[in-house]
Amino acid sequence: MRQVTWVVWAGIVLIGFVFALGCEKKDGTAGGGGSGGKTIVVDGSDTMVNLSQAWAEAYTKAHLDIHIQVSGGGSGVGIAGLIGGKLDMANSSRKMEEKEVAKFKENNGGKEPKEFQVAIDALAVYVSPQNPIEQISMEELAEIYGDGGKIEKWAQLGIKNPACATDEITRVSRQNNSGTYAYFREHVLGKKRDFKQGSIDQSGSKDVVALVSKTPCAIGYSGMGYKTDDVKWLKVSKKKGETAIGPSIETAVSGTYPISRPLFIYTPGEPSGAVKDFIDWCNGPEGQKIVKDVGFVPLPKTAKTVAMR
Repeated sequence: MRQVTWVVWAGIVLIGFVFALGCEKKDGTAGGGGSGGKTIVVDGSDTMVNLSQAWAEAYTKAHLDIHIQVSGGGSGVGIAGLIGGKLDMANSSRKMEEKEVAKFKENNGGKEPKEFQVAIDALAVYVSPQNPIEQISMEELAEIYGDGGKIEKWAQLGIKNPACATDEITRVSRQNNSGTYAYFREHVLGKKRDFKQGSIDQSGSKDVVALVSKTPCAIGYSGMGYKTDDVKWLKVSKKKGETAIGPSIETAVSGTYPISRPLFIYTPGEPSGAVKDFIDWCNGPEGQKIVKDVGFVPLPKTAKTVAMR
């Protein structure tokens, strides 16, 4: 009787093992450049997460055999995942740094990451609609946000903000793993200057806008695609006294808006298969229409892919 029982249990275990093998996922290709896989794993820029999700939803409706996994968390998170071989695509609102490229090559047998520009963003400066200010200069922004900056009150900008009883400027910023944070620091504060302590740092682009909308004393920066009716954005000039320009498709493409930036997708080497097809679609007419619909700026016809050299 014991022998019969052992045979039965052995048969059950064998059947379970065969079933498990048959159910094992075979279509995931994270880190493999999309060579024939069906699941595309995407992580990175929080600025780009709404755009990436919109792309994924539209693309998978037309390609039912493709599954696209999209996460946010910041450009630095996506690039780290790419370096670690965990992703097919990393979204980034900044360029990979030289040390990140070197680390990728070290971890991937000398292979180069591949960079694709997929959209343009105008980094907007947001305030409450109750705030009468309409424009600001890059110099003033640096004095508000930069270490050692002397602008702490709205009155120093020549503004009487009646909804802000203290007159103290509340600085809303992004966390330091954000590509938006890195871009603002480099292009507004300057490469040698860091952020002033005491800002309220938010993990997401929409969180910045949401906090500014209910904080009359606040100023914040975020992608122009995150604008709501509860905030307004300021015109920005390079220097005080110069003509200030508002964020728009036209001013971002022309570069006349001072805080315009490219948005990127990085892949672990030259993509192929499902990943290549998806990126080609994102940069094609359907994908670029979604860029505009979500609130970003479609690529001009001259946009090209470039290898990381």
